[in-house]
Amino acid sequence: MLIQVVHCHPLQDSYNHALFGAIVETLERGGHQVIATDLYREGFDPVLSAAERRSYYAPAYDDAAIAAQIGVLRRIDGIVFCFPAWWFSMPALLKGYFDRVWAPGVAFAHDPAGARIVPRLANVKLFGVVTSYGSPWWLVRWYAGDPCRKVLRRALKPMCARDARWFYLAHYDMDRSTPETRARFLARVQARLAQV
Repeated sequence: MLIQVVHCHPLQDSYNHALFGAIVETLERGGHQVIATDLYREGFDPVLSAAERRSYYAPAYDDAAIAAQIGVLRRIDGIVFCFPAWWFSMPALLKGYFDRVWAPGVAFAHDPAGARIVPRLANVKLFGVVTSYGSPWWLVRWYAGDPCRKVLRRALKPMCARDARWFYLAHYDMDRSTPETRARFLARVQARLAQV
């Protein structure tokens, strides 16, 4: 498979960046072709421009500034996101990536008359997430309602192939993590990616 791994963390010496490297390495070792996309290192601009917003529901979305990213999205077989969850959500840079790249005419077709969204990424048959939270799992799920997982699973994954495989791996309680808990989670990530 051709799999894009999208990473979003400002620090290259972070645990999250180590997860990104392990994901890419495990997929390549499994025989997959990988497009490693590091949004911070690539200087991705998350700001939706005025031209992009004005053309959002027009017959032709103004994708001139992000044509390369859209081209990748249209040809991959799978995508894995690797990022930390901050304030129970994805980093702003990753949200900007979704706002700009997963746009009408790319990720979906918008039918305002019928109030329907028609998925357009049938080529994407794998949608995975590897993330970490500073909070314990019970706070994320019970108190906050797991908003990051809900957005990814209910809004973005449905734009992919109907039978796209899904996984969501999270290391909770990072604020009190230990070398042992981080090593166990890393092994869990590698084991899951080895099954792709």
